[in-house]
Amino acid sequence: MADIIAETDRLILRTIEEGDAARQDRLLNTPAVMARLGGVKELHEIEAKHAKAMAMYAREGFSFLFMIEKSSGEMVGHCGIKRVDNPLAPNVGDHEIGWLVREDRWRRGYAEEAMRAVLDWAFTRIHAPHVVALTSEANIGSWKLMQKLGMVRREDLDFTDPAFPAEDNPTIQYSLTQEQWESSQ
Repeated sequence: MADIIAETDRLILRTIEEGDAARQDRLLNTPAVMARLGGVKELHEIEAKHAKAMAMYAREGFSFLFMIEKSSGEMVGHCGIKRVDNPLAPNVGDHEIGWLVREDRWRRGYAEEAMRAVLDWAFTRIHAPHVVALTSEANIGSWKLMQKLGMVRREDLDFTDPAFPAEDNPTIQYSLTQEQWESSQ
């Protein structure tokens, strides 16, 4: 049974559970949604990520979550907290936030709504001292939301990842400290 981590006006944020991979594959794993995230994944890759997320939640009390639209009961996105795990990043182990929203729900404010709840979870319940978010300069929507959330560009944390195409390099990072977040509340 999934745990409900947060509720917003329009969303329920719940933990990943067995059987969610096929639904994620169908609803979120599209060329448009995955364009800046390394491309469409194979089902076994999604299943492996889910297993990792469920283990992280059991071990550390946080992970990625599904965004469930209250009005329809449908999965509309994926968001949450994990550890920076790219070995090329200079800040491996930091709390990393992230999100994606299915294409037919873009431009409705779901990512911002979900991420405000995730930041509250990170700072009030997990007690993260700071969070980071990773993207590329080409992913304008992503870094604009990071700025809207009060995050600050951290050029000192940029790194190149040869697994991504040239247009998505370097990986850039934004961060937000608990103090910065508290002062904006």
